[in-house]
This record gives sequence, C-alpha cells and structure tokens, in this order.
Amino acid sequence: MSMNGGADVNRLFIGAGCNRIVNNVSWGACDLVAFGAQNAVAIFCPKVFPKLSPCLIELTPLAHYIHISSPPPLPFWQTAQILTTLPGHKAAVNCTQWLPNNKFAFKAKQLERHYLLSGDADGIIILWELSLHDGKWRNVLQVPKSHKKGVTCITGILVSQTEAIFASTSSDGAVCVWEMLFPSTSGEDCKLFCVESLSIGSKPMVALSLAELPGNTGHIVLAMGGLDNRIHIYCGERMGKLCYKYEDMHYWNFGFLRLSLDEDCKLFCVESLSIGSKPMVALSLAELPGNTGHIVLAMGGLDNRIHIYCGERMGKDKGIRIWKLALRSSLGSTQGACRKEEISLASYIEGPVLLAGSISYQISLESLLIGHEDWVYSVEWQPPSTSSLHGSDCYQPQSILSASMDKTMMIWQPEKTSGIWMNVVTVGELSHCALGFYGGHWSPNGDSILAHGYGGSFHLWKNVGVNLDNWQPQKVPSGHFAAVSDMAWARSGEYILSVSHDQTTRIFSSWQNEASFRDTNSWHEIARPQVHGHDINCVTIIQGKGNHRFISGADEKVARVFEAPLSFLKTLSHANSQNSSFSEDLQLDVQVLGANMSALGLSQKPIYVHATHETSDRTGNDGLDTFETIPDAVPAVFTQPPIEDQLAWHTLWPESHKLYGHGNELFSLCCDHEGKLVASSCKAQSAMVAEIWLWQVGSWKAVGQLQSHSLTVTQMEFSHDDNMLLAVSRDRQFSVFSIKRTGIDEISYQLVARQEAHKRIIWSCSWNPYGHEFATGSRDKTVKVWGVDEGSSVRHLLTLPQFNSSVTAISWTGLGPQRNDGFLAVGMESGLIELWSLSVKRVDDGGISAAGVAAALVRRLDPLMCHVSAVNRLAWRSPKSEDCKNMQLASCGADNCVRVFDIAIN
Repeated sequence: MSMNGGADVNRLFIGAGCNRIVNNVSWGACDLVAFGAQNAVAIFCPKVFPKLSPCLIELTPLAHYIHISSPPPLPFWQTAQILTTLPGHKAAVNCTQWLPNNKFAFKAKQLERHYLLSGDADGIIILWELSLHDGKWRNVLQVPKSHKKGVTCITGILVSQTEAIFASTSSDGAVCVWEMLFPSTSGEDCKLFCVESLSIGSKPMVALSLAELPGNTGHIVLAMGGLDNRIHIYCGERMGKLCYKYEDMHYWNFGFLRLSLDEDCKLFCVESLSIGSKPMVALSLAELPGNTGHIVLAMGGLDNRIHIYCGERMGKDKGIRIWKLALRSSLGSTQGACRKEEISLASYIEGPVLLAGSISYQISLESLLIGHEDWVYSVEWQPPSTSSLHGSDCYQPQSILSASMDKTMMIWQPEKTSGIWMNVVTVGELSHCALGFYGGHWSPNGDSILAHGYGGSFHLWKNVGVNLDNWQPQKVPSGHFAAVSDMAWARSGEYILSVSHDQTTRIFSSWQNEASFRDTNSWHEIARPQVHGHDINCVTIIQGKGNHRFISGADEKVARVFEAPLSFLKTLSHANSQNSSFSEDLQLDVQVLGANMSALGLSQKPIYVHATHETSDRTGNDGLDTFETIPDAVPAVFTQPPIEDQLAWHTLWPESHKLYGHGNELFSLCCDHEGKLVASSCKAQSAMVAEIWLWQVGSWKAVGQLQSHSLTVTQMEFSHDDNMLLAVSRDRQFSVFSIKRTGIDEISYQLVARQEAHKRIIWSCSWNPYGHEFATGSRDKTVKVWGVDEGSSVRHLLTLPQFNSSVTAISWTGLGPQRNDGFLAVGMESGLIELWSLSVKRVDDGGISAAGVAAALVRRLDPLMCHVSAVNRLAWRSPKSEDCKNMQLASCGADNCVRVFDIAIN
C-alpha cells in the first residue's frame, strides 16, 4: 500500500527455475502452468497473449484470453513470462495440482474460479483460488495436516462443476483421499473432507492417479505406485457426498492389502501388481473412447520402459506398460463371480478381475513400450478432445506422452491397422548439457507439450503443422533453480547479471522489439556466461569504459574475470534495438567470438573469430576423443530471445584471469565507479582471513590488503567519488577506508573509522549516490543512516523504525545531483520489500546539519510482488537522466527469483 502517494510500483519481470523434483509441475484447464520455485508457487501462461506488458496481464481479466475461440485482431506475442508467485509455504514446494487440470478442460469452460493445490517438504498442502474474471489470487485454506513428512504427489479429478476429489501421498507412507466442495457463489468458502487415510507400508508411494470407472457406476479407482515396485489399485463407491463405500471384490493372488474400517465402510486394495525389481514413479489413468467400458493405466519407471495398464503409471525401468481395465459384464444379485469373456488379442497377459458393485472388470496387460534409454519419470495421457463432444461425453485420444532422463519426450500412439503402439514423435535436447526430464505435460487442447528438466529448466514444443505433425520449440520462462546470491546492473542498465548456488551466472535483459503499446518490454534470459562447478556467492560488473566484464567469486576461493565475446555484443544490440552502449566500431576490436569448456575443467577457453578448426585440438594423437574434451560450443548471435538449449551451451563468456589470494570461499565483491579497483572478501573467523583485498583492473595485481574486521565481511561499496570504501561485517561493525591514487598502478589506503553499529550481524550497506552518507541494515531488524564529515569522522544521523524481520539487503538511489532527496529500498528475511524516502539536510559549509536526515515510508510492496524468502540483494538501475521520474529496482533472493520493479515517482 502507498503510505503518502510518493511512488507507484509495477512488477516488470520474474525470473525463476523449477524445483528439481518429479510432480512439481501442473498444467491446468485454465491454460496456466503452476510450479514450485523453492518455497514459492510460480504461475506462468504458455498461451500467446496480445501485446500487453506482464504487469497488465495480471490485471486483465484472464477469462478473456483463456478461452478465446478465434484470434483477436491485435498482434500477438508469446509472453514466456512468469505472471506471479504465491507466498505461503515455509518449505520447498514439491508438487502442484490444478483443479480442474488439463484433462477436464472440456468441463471447465463455464467455471469462473479455478483452484490449485500445492504441497511442500514439511507435509503442508495449501489450496489457492484464481478468479478468472479479475485475475485475483486468494489463499483459501491450508489442508489439515495429515502427512508427517514431505508431500510427494497430488492428483485430482473433477466430479462435477462444484465437486472434486483429490489424493495426496507422502514419504511417510500415507495416502490421503479428500473430497472438496466448491462454493456455488462468490464469497463463500470451500468445504473440505478427508474421505480416507491409507497406510501402504514402509516404502512410500510417489505416483498417484484417480479416475471414474466407466459405465456410470459411481465408482472411483485410485492407482498408486512407488518404491515397493508394485502398483496398488483401490476402488470405492461414492455414498452421498461425504462417504465412500469400498465393496469386496474378486482378486488374483498378487499380494493384496485389506483395511477394515467398520461395517458400513470397508476398504480393500483391489489389486497389487508386481512390476519387477525397479520402482514406478509415474501413473496416468484414462478412459478409452467409444463407450467401450475400458480404462487404461500407463506407467513408467526406472526400468526405462512404459507400462500401459488400466490406469496410469510411470516407472524407473526405462519402459512403459499399458494395462487395460475392460468392462466384462453385469453380475446377478446371487452370482459371486462373473462369466469369463473373451479377451482382446492385444491383451496378451490376463490379470485379476475387479468387482465394483455389480460390475466386473478384467485387468490385462495391453502393451509394453520400449524406446527410452534411461529412467522414465513421467507418463501422461493426452487430454480428452473437445472437438467431438456428444452430450456430456468426449473423445479420449489414444496418445501417451512420456518423459525420461535420457533427455527426450516421446508421444506414443497405436498403429491404425495392427493396433501396435508406436513412437510417433520424439523431441528433446541432444546436447551434452541437458541432464534429462523430470516430467512431461500436455496442453489442454493437446497441441503443445511441456517438459521440466534436471537443470530447473522448461522446454516447450508446439505442433505448428497442418496436415502433418511439426513440433517446434517455443519460448518459456527461465531462471535459477537455487538461491540467487548476488546480482548487479550493467553499467548503462542494459541488463542484469545474477549468480546463484545453482552454479550458473545468467544475464536477463528486456527485448525491445517485443515492446507493448505502453513502451514496456518483455524480459528474457539472453545469456548464461558462466557454468561452473562450485556454488557462486558474489559478482561485480567492472565499471568504466571498455568491453563488458565481470568478476565472480565462488566456493573455490578464486575470483574469475570474464569478458564479453562478440556474439554477446551483437545479441545485446538486437535486444536493445541497436541502442547498445557498445558501438559497432568498438565491436571490431573484440576478437573473441565465444567460449568453450573442457569436460573435466572449470575454465572457459576463448573461441577466436578467425581461429582455424583443428581436429588435433579436440582429439588425442590416435584420433580418438579423450575424457578431457567435449563437443565444441557454437557461439551464436540471436535475433530473438534464445531458448534453453541455446542458452546452456552457446552463450558462454571466455575467462581472462584468475585472482588468487583468499584462503576461504569468496563472499563479497565490488568495483569502483571508474572501473580501476575491485575489492574482494571471503568467509572468515579470524582477523587475518577477514582481510579485504584490492585488485588493480587491467593488470589484476593485488595492490592492497585492508585489515579491520575479525569475521566475514558481508558487503562492500565504494562511495560515489571513489575516495572511500565502506565495509560491513558479521562482527557487527562497519569500517570506512580512505582510498587515494598515488600513481598509475599505486594506491594508498587508510582506516578512518570503525564502529560497532548494530546488535546483530550487519548484512548490507549502501552509499548515498550524491553524498557521503550511508545506510546499514542488520539482523537486529534496524536500518541506520550515518554521515561522514570533512574530518572523516562518522556520526549517526537516523535510525528507521524497527522492521518486522531481519534486514538483509538495502540500496540507496538519488533523484539527481541537484537534489538532496532519494529512495532507500529495504529487503527483509521474510521476502518483503519497502521503499523509504530519505532527505538529507545540509549546511552551507558542506557539513551535516543537526537535523541530519529525514525519512518517510513511501510504499510497502504487495506480498504477491515480493519474494517469499530472504532478499539477498537490491540494486537500482542507473537513471537515464539527471531528473528521472521513472526508475527500476532489481532484487534477488533465496526463493530462486530475480525480480524487476518499475518505480514511478508521483
């Protein structure tokens, strides 16, 4: 909320990767995709939108776009943007599930509200509500805690327009079945009932699938698979709205589990199918077309096969099995068994008989699909088609999507004449950098498929063919899949450079040729300059003139210097519509086209523009590839935002220098405004190790070792005139050093002030861009403002009111050199961000007046805009003019997100 009307805030961009876990992604009937980004639930829309900025999309009624029957006249562009993140979970989000999901799109056209379930590593499940009319989100309720450990899978079906059933499983070995009643009118609450809680055994289930048995019997079938290498099938009959009655059934001797509840409610495990020695990790159930009374279950697992059963299932045996539940006959009231009917020729293995009331079903193995070369983590039936509706029925395509750790997704369909299941489409990443897929998902209309990978990335293909399939890759959101530890703006604000514990460095930039009518641009990841083998903790961009350069510091105790190659400079020119600060004349001086990395090394070697391709450089003397070599990267210039496989290998920057000297892991870096000095610090528990090292840019010689602190220096920053260096530390003190240039490669430095400023660790500091005032933020939940007078003495000027959480990041920006006003952004451990106005009062002699600094809260950002974990760094974009009314603020945090905000000053 705005406290005094000082500024309006709009969110421009969210960059985040997907948690690396199975069942993390869900594609809903509303055509939105939900996924977990650390402990946030992120939402993005793969559908093509009109030319609207991401902030407008959130405010525009989504119902206008989600069910568009014909393209509107406006030009279209694919957003590939995350629309919002939902705060609420305290632990990493493991799984999400839309109600209704993509399988029920044909039933959901008239629904004004859609619901989303999300489960986390603490066993908490939260229900969210999305209003399609206004795009508003609401945290409806927290499901009563029934799991003692992390939730591993949630599945659900839409029984009617106002009723849904979902099941959840956990690593504690329990499976819970829930019934949810949606409100009939707005303003009412959802009603939730726990139907049953099943204890499967010591080995947990990791895959669930629900379906209604054919024949309008009112029976629900639940298939589950897990680490006991079996598929368990439960069946129950709905008795009214709140009770399920599980009837006794005939079964084969496969090892079944029976749970007796009471006389009126009995639960039986209908069947436990033994698959082999490898666990199953995914399931999917679907009803075959034509009112045949058949349900098929597809599964995949660690045996690299797809098994198709009467129901859905995934396994880790590299194969897919298809099982069929075929409707046999109706039973007389006095018959205890049914007449055995002829089984289809396609069903070559006869399984148990399932009895649901008076109806019997024959379970049989339909097919075994072999094609993947690694574990199959996901199988999913294509959603029912809405093009051939007959009353309340719909057409269920016989098409299965599988995703595997062999880096591919496959679409399987039966051959028209023989009925043999064949692989008809294969898509994937064939480069060495892809590390496999954790899941694959259909769009509601079946024309797109989405995968999420081991590297936290998304991969989207759309069928653009008319008469023949033609699956083409599409743009998707991207970002870090671990905590983002640091970031910095480019010198002129063309892009953001961020580093993360996912061991990558990424560059995000707006792409101006996709500008909307409001002159706001879509943001994309345009380069991944460093792919490392250690967690990266800090980064700084070299200021001053010349080519783009940055330094990163990781857990390896070495700072590495990178310089932009020619391919990136040209891509940046396209992103900024040829308005890049690096002109074409200067580009001619850059002789490095890109970079390549050896398989067993951490250094990125340059690829020169005029270099000759010599086979001997990549192979041994005998002409065979060695373990130290991998295929060469192919640097490319992009005229459109690159997709994942291009980013991961073709946008590397060459490494030019290594800076040795620190004894522990690097923790903080900063550069002066002239681009001549770089300061670095490392993790420390003694005064000797806590030294700040100064490096000369260009020669990269160590020109100073500053001693002041006894513990880790957490952040450093040079003053606006580069005459002072400010450092804050875990020892609760700040230090101010004077820096003087005495020669071309010589400097002198002196400690002018050191003071214990807070009661707890000081996490962040920031200078006034137009004065010698600075602010410090601490774990003691306070922000203090200090001033350095002409005699280099430091005085305390102001303490802001105590915050509700530890202050982990601050950043100060001014409104122009002729004004004493500015904004201080404050980020907290809770993820929230506040904007404060600071007005410095001066006297004629340039000193600090007795009044010092006046402060006022300008805006407290909406929690839906903010991070859901600790804010690690805040940074203001350099203003384009001296008196700018619009500014941009970037933030990064432990929730894996990089965010950009537009600040409009009133």
